[in-house]
Order: sequence, then C-alpha cells, then structure tokens
Amino acid sequence: MGVTGTGTLEVPRSVLADTVLARLVPAYAAAADPERAVAMRAYMKDVAPFLGLTTPARRALTRTVLQGTPRPDEADCTAVALRCWELPEREYHYFAVDYLRRHVGRCSSGFLPVARQLIATVSWWDTVDLLAAHVVGGLVTADPKLTADMDAWIGDEDLWVARTALLHQLRYKERTDTERLFGYCLRQSGHPDFFIRKAIGWCLREYAKTDPEAVREFLARERGRFAPLSVREALKNIGA
Repeated sequence: MGVTGTGTLEVPRSVLADTVLARLVPAYAAAADPERAVAMRAYMKDVAPFLGLTTPARRALTRTVLQGTPRPDEADCTAVALRCWELPEREYHYFAVDYLRRHVGRCSSGFLPVARQLIATVSWWDTVDLLAAHVVGGLVTADPKLTADMDAWIGDEDLWVARTALLHQLRYKERTDTERLFGYCLRQSGHPDFFIRKAIGWCLREYAKTDPEAVREFLARERGRFAPLSVREALKNIGA
C-alpha cells in the first residue's frame, strides 16, 4: 500500500471493490430523498452532503449490494473504504464503516494507517466513534503492539485522532487497560474542545459498567483536573 504525493494512501486494485462500488452507487442513488437529505445535512452540521437514506433503508440496500459477494481480504477492505470515502455523500462513508466493522478481523495491524486516514478525513462523530470502538479497537485487540500507536494518537493535534485513542477501549470491558485509560483521560483533561471532554466522560462511564468503584476512586483523586462535563458524563450511572 503506497502513499501519494499529497500524503494520502493509494487505493489498491481490488476486483471485489470494483463489484461492490458498481452495485453500491446506483443502488443508493436511486433511493435518494433530496428533502430528507437537506435535514440530515443540517443535523450533521454540514460535514458532508447526504442522499437522504434512512438507516433501515440504507441497510436493506446494503444487504442487496453485498449479496453473493465473497469475504474480503485486507486489500479489498482498504479499497472499498478509501473508494467510498472519495464519494461526497455521507451514506457511502457509513457503508464503508459498516463493512469494516464486519470484516475488521480479516485485517492486520497494517490496516491502522487506513483507519487513521478515514478518521482524519471528513471527520465527525458519526463515523469517527464507530471506527474508534469497532475498527481501531479491534485492531489493537488483535495486535497489542498497536498500543504504542494509541500512546502517540492520544497526543495528536487532530482532536479526532486523540478522541479515537480515548474511545478505542470502549468495548473492552474486563480487558480494559485501566492504567492506559485513566492516563489518557488525564493527558487530555485540560483540552478545551467539547468532543474531547465528552469522550473522556463517555469512556469512563462505559468502563464504570465494569468497575464502578475504580472510576469513583479515580475521580475522587483527580476530578479537579477535569471539566464538569467530563465528570458528569463519567458519573451519570454510578453517582458520586
């Protein structure tokens, strides 16, 4: 997998991606609802244009698009994701995220740069959070050496990359590395952006479902370092 002169990853050749995109684009476009698309774009703060597909309609179309296609390898996953991201309408990005969630187990640690490019391009919570918890989290589980990358991502200037580091353990439950989780939260405790502060509270709240006492004790020691939003989110289900 190469890198272009602009720093973006090259799309690998993939017959499967050719098939998927040839089916996907006309299927989604034919079901577009321009009136709904305007409302969806406004709700997502104009991050991208929309076709106006509801989630149930989009997923039904997706099943038809993928019917009879083989399971992808890593190059196929890369090609499908990057080619979908080249399309302007957000529903194609959603298709790519769902595809990667389904097939992340077929990708190696070498897929992490692809995930990062998706996270850092046309960035908003609707794609970033799913990529963080289901794709990046899955890659790190499969190859714990990638925790070194997460240690770098938590300090990244791109807030969406840093948010991904915070959220990548969101589904780990008992497998959570609490030292890393709490350390990441402290590392970004003074961040001014809403989306980082919200992510701190969210990842702590999620881990509190597994070990509420650990989260209470952590915040009892450190709550003065966090924004009120982060503390409220973290303690929402367990109390002070």
